[in-house]
Amino acid sequence: MPVTLICPRLTCRALLCVPEKVRGKRVRCTKCGTTLIVPEVPLPERPQATPAEEDTSRQPS
Repeated sequence: MPVTLICPRLTCRALLCVPEKVRGKRVRCTKCGTTLIVPEVPLPERPQATPAEEDTSRQPS
């Protein structure tokens, strides 16, 4: 599965699609030429809290 990245240069912000085999290596943005490193492991997804789990410490008055 390809890795999708966003160019870190604020004036570019191009979407880059690179193969899995380049994880941990440097790649160059095809639009602006900025060099960036592809993360080695995918970032973990944050679990979404349900409304009941958000704040159970408060008791209604």
